[in-house]
Amino acid sequence: MTTSKKIVLLGHFGVGKSSLIRRFVENTFSEDYKVTIGVHISKKTIDTPDKKTISLIIWDLEGHDDVEKNRASYLMGTHGFIYVFDASRPVTFENLEDQLLILKTKYPNIPVKVVANKTDLVKKTEINQYNDIFKPLVDFYTSAKTGSKVDLLFSKLANELI
Repeated sequence: MTTSKKIVLLGHFGVGKSSLIRRFVENTFSEDYKVTIGVHISKKTIDTPDKKTISLIIWDLEGHDDVEKNRASYLMGTHGFIYVFDASRPVTFENLEDQLLILKTKYPNIPVKVVANKTDLVKKTEINQYNDIFKPLVDFYTSAKTGSKVDLLFSKLANELI
């Protein structure tokens, strides 16, 4: 029996939410940037290590600098959140703690994975500095372009949702 779980990706515009989804679902990457307007929904079925099948319904929301600007109807029924910021653009993580507090307050029982994306655009020393600053907050340092840790991100969240 397949279980379905809704995952919503949140974060500023241009942080790579759509690219992360495309990398995970289709294993592709494109340099062409297309703004998501409203919501785009994708689906991928995976098998968990304990032999369960889970269908991930992945909602790619248009970018906002404030979680509360997202339509409440888009967030209803969510089983897991992925909050994405761009490791090469500090403006996308200046209010990270505030945004996570909002999510954890409004949706206390829903897991949130925090992702620093576009790590291919920053030096290893910068990532180490971010890790020192964000250690308790950031779950994954990914690159949709190279595929680094993208599958791991989604599979870890899927395992939590079972």
